[in-house]
Amino acid sequence: MWNSLRSVGGKLGGAGLGLAIGGPLGALIGALAGHVLIDREGGLFGRPDRSIVFTTGLVALSAKMARSDGVVTRDEVAAFRTIVSASEADLPRIEALFDLAKATTAGFEAYAHQLAELFADEPALLEDVLDGLFSIAAADGVIHEAETAYLEQVAAIFGFDAARFGQIEARHVRRADDPYVALGVSREMSLAEIRTAYLRLVEEHHPDRAIARGLPPEAVTIANERMTALNAAWAKISAERNRARLAVRA
Repeated sequence: MWNSLRSVGGKLGGAGLGLAIGGPLGALIGALAGHVLIDREGGLFGRPDRSIVFTTGLVALSAKMARSDGVVTRDEVAAFRTIVSASEADLPRIEALFDLAKATTAGFEAYAHQLAELFADEPALLEDVLDGLFSIAAADGVIHEAETAYLEQVAAIFGFDAARFGQIEARHVRRADDPYVALGVSREMSLAEIRTAYLRLVEEHHPDRAIARGLPPEAVTIANERMTALNAAWAKISAERNRARLAVRA
């Protein structure tokens, strides 16, 4: 259903779609010369295309996050390019949008609030955005304090409480209780109970489900990364419990 970014010779400008979306994201699109992010099928008709809104929001919030610690590493740029689906020909325009968002006076709160409003009926997409931001922030091997504070504020605007934020964070930051936090379970639960919780998360977040729902390619990429983290958490807990069981028998 959703097409990848594709060129139509620069015939479409950003202003029309910017007006259709409105708000700070619409202003950002309208200010960008060219056509990137607005050539996906259905983008100029009816309700703004979720694919365009999702990608524009992710790019804008990534740009603002880059300002939060003042440094953009090569690893973060590589992670950004992995998540945001674009051809080599379209990358310069994606990067132009990134630079434009980074330079705008509009605060990240404005972009986050608009995404929260536009995706109010589909909070899973908001979680996808937050996961994508975490992946970019963690690409250089460490999430800096300023980035964590930024992500906490975005999560709060999206309506995620501290516990939900911690669960999302645990998929990207290594801490002692990571596997349990990542699955939203406790050490007091039995392995069978944890497995049930794990399978429920797998069903909820499986990339095939994202594809079936017609989500943009960026969301599918993020879903794949999330599934890897969930599988790793379950494998670590399962191995830990099995070792403990064998130790008791010995």
